[in-house]
Amino acid sequence: MEPAVLIWMILLLVFAGATAIFAVPRRDPNIDGPAPSGRPRKLVARPEADRYAEEVAVAAERAAVTARSRREVWERAQEAAETAWAAFDEADRIARRSAAAAVFPVFKQRRTRAEIADRERFLHRKALAATRRRELSMDQLNVVLAHRDGWNPRKHPVAQETALRAAVREHRFAGYRAATERERLAWQESEKAAATLRGLRAEALAAKIRAGSGVVAERRPAPVPAARASQPRLAVH
Repeated sequence: MEPAVLIWMILLLVFAGATAIFAVPRRDPNIDGPAPSGRPRKLVARPEADRYAEEVAVAAERAAVTARSRREVWERAQEAAETAWAAFDEADRIARRSAAAAVFPVFKQRRTRAEIADRERFLHRKALAATRRRELSMDQLNVVLAHRDGWNPRKHPVAQETALRAAVREHRFAGYRAATERERLAWQESEKAAATLRGLRAEALAAKIRAGSGVVAERRPAPVPAARASQPRLAVH
């Protein structure tokens, strides 16, 4: 074979080989190709996604503890409000009976100094005893001992007892209103904690799913729920 023909055949083979190489489709290394470390790219991203999922799961566990604690506080506040209402209801019944008994007229007569002193001691003794039982506040006791706002030690003991029962009812009602306000605030805090827990649990589940698929989650703070409008828990009668 002549040298020229041999050279042309070699050139044709080289050209055909080069054409075949360039004709083969090449993969995008960003899709399935190996990472610079030699491992698949999704395995390189998985540790970060797993770490984020673990952090969100820990935050959800802490939020669950907070939610349980605040719910317990609300339940105790609700029980206290119910107890305060029962105390007010009892004080109201006693005050009504005392007022009904005071309807009967009391004959007026000239009172001696000893009788006036006895009535004053009776009023003071009754007021102090009611304060020790926490049926009257210290402010109310001071008003009674100072004989202000209509507290007259010269009145008949029946009238004094009626006035004291009415003062006890007023104190019990103020305690009930304070207890319902504490219960309302505790309920709002419990609702906020529950909303935060629901948001973190949803984020933890989504982060776990993303970690399983090898997608890196964008870090963002836990969602903060909007404040829920206050609602009355117990009706005031």
